[in-house]
Amino acid sequence: MIGNLAKLSYVRGVSQTVASGIKAAAVPVKVEAKPTVAVATQVRLAHTDIHVPDFSDYRRDQVKRPNAKNDSADDRAAFTYLMVGGATVTTAYVAKAMVSSFISSMSASADVLAMAKIEIKLSDIPEGKSVTFKWRGKPLFVRHRTPTEIAAEESVSTAALRDPQTDGERVKDPKWLVVIGVCTHLGCVPIANAGDFGGYYCPCHGSHYDASGRIRKGPAPLNLEVPFYEFPEEGLVVVG
Repeated sequence: MIGNLAKLSYVRGVSQTVASGIKAAAVPVKVEAKPTVAVATQVRLAHTDIHVPDFSDYRRDQVKRPNAKNDSADDRAAFTYLMVGGATVTTAYVAKAMVSSFISSMSASADVLAMAKIEIKLSDIPEGKSVTFKWRGKPLFVRHRTPTEIAAEESVSTAALRDPQTDGERVKDPKWLVVIGVCTHLGCVPIANAGDFGGYYCPCHGSHYDASGRIRKGPAPLNLEVPFYEFPEEGLVVVG
């Protein structure tokens, strides 16, 4: 560094001489070098001002002393088992409730369930007449049969029938016939109290049914369908 300073002073003297045209005498310059002191850039801290939190107030009395015998292990294990068991039961109950609500959401609504059954007051149907009701979007025939019709249908031999069924297999009470009014040929609606056998007649293709709803003549292959019904009390029939 000292050598560089000497060279710099000499160059400046030469440049001034050239500029003025006067030759200056070279004067040696002596620069004394001062010793440098190294300065540390790292700061070390002892971390003696950090306070460790004390949780003694939250610890059990049995476990405050690490060198003492711990007799509360069984009690704490029982408490743990109780908490796990309670959480398991709660989870199972919540899962059951969620599954039940999901399944119930897929079930039929109240209006659909209301259409699933129909109650009919039998006293409104006179003897010898057939009344048509709407049930699940289909016509429902309820016929109040006379003693003559009952005797005639019970005397029919099943050997002469295309779809063999006795009259007792199709009715629960001989006075009442309950059938779905849909022709088994192509789904037409037959006419009540018509046809060659006094029961039902389908004018579309000429199928004749008797007063028990059995096919007796024409292209229909099967008898009229008998739905599920019951008599919960006198004078009342519930279909569905």
